[in-house]
Amino acid sequence: MDFEKQEGLNNEDGKSFAELLDESFTEQTYMRPGQKVQGHIVTITPEWIFIDLGSKSEGYIARQEMVDKSGALTVKEGDVIHAYFLSSRNNERLFTTKLGKGEAGREHLYEAYRSGIPIEGFVEKEIKGGFEIKVSGGVKGFCPFSQMDIRRVTDPKEYIGRHITFKIIEYAERGRKIIFSNRVIKEEELKKKKEALKEILQEGMAVRGTVTAIKNFGAFVDLDGIQGLVPISEITWGHVENINDFLTVGQEIEPVIMSLDWDSERITLSLKKTLANPWDDVEMKYPVGTRHAGRISRLTKFGAFVELEPGIDGLLHISKLGNGKRINHPSDVVTAGEVLNVEIEKLDSDNKRISLTGVQQAHEEEINDDGDTYTPPGEKAAVTFGTFGDLLKNKSRPDR
Repeated sequence: MDFEKQEGLNNEDGKSFAELLDESFTEQTYMRPGQKVQGHIVTITPEWIFIDLGSKSEGYIARQEMVDKSGALTVKEGDVIHAYFLSSRNNERLFTTKLGKGEAGREHLYEAYRSGIPIEGFVEKEIKGGFEIKVSGGVKGFCPFSQMDIRRVTDPKEYIGRHITFKIIEYAERGRKIIFSNRVIKEEELKKKKEALKEILQEGMAVRGTVTAIKNFGAFVDLDGIQGLVPISEITWGHVENINDFLTVGQEIEPVIMSLDWDSERITLSLKKTLANPWDDVEMKYPVGTRHAGRISRLTKFGAFVELEPGIDGLLHISKLGNGKRINHPSDVVTAGEVLNVEIEKLDSDNKRISLTGVQQAHEEEINDDGDTYTPPGEKAAVTFGTFGDLLKNKSRPDR
């Protein structure tokens, strides 16, 4: 009988030869210790929780792994869970969600090290260079400060007395020397978050985050475990002298993503882009010839920049300062922060440029256009007969 005919035959259970063959391979599928699986809970007994892994494969987990401090179960039949394969006994597969409770923890401590299985530990106290960690069966180990967290440990008391999940990164002297790390677990979680966020985040997208640190160049923002930076130039449209006037550590903000550089792990954010652009209606607010009061925001060798409103600066050229007198630097006549009355001389909204002139100087230029001299209203013009030489010339003329 050829294979095709055999494939069509059914056994007493009504299964074809192909189905039975597939099941035989499935049952013999090798699982390495520490391998992570997903399954759903099918039965809960006083001692064990049985999980269905699919393809006619089952496993069991110690019930005590799924209870809270009061002894109440935290799962129910039908729930989907993730677990790690430990060993196989009499064709029954033992799994764990994390080692550290009961006899299973003591028996498989080395396996947890070899296979990278997480293990629950209790931070008992601070010792030189780190913390003393206690796991099941009274086994103790050491966690250096550098391995307790991704961030630098500044307050050891924050961790003492807590149950924390670790991985064993060193197992020596038959278990008499064990070094734990919580950092590697957090780094793995962070890596997974980054991979997930790569599929979600896009430039121009608004995101929610929390300010974690403020520097003189910008503010760092936590985006669900990923760090972004709001540069000082992207906080608002106006000039920012002190970031602390705008942001505080712990503040929740909703910036826009300006750029994503996953290779360099840099996310640049902007709060400015969430605000109305003041240049959108600049031609209506500041037409040429109108006069306004502005504050000098900064001085340069070629002039003074005057802030008409946050985000709108105009340039008062050095030639427009000094009331006609030549000056070496704008600081000779004005200071940063000083308020001036200025007039809009030129406006280029496309290139975001405004040229200004001083109101007093503009007034004088209007006067000089009408003549060489100017007599203030209410005053008589002074009478002049010219120089002594002019008088002599006039006297020598025959018609005088």
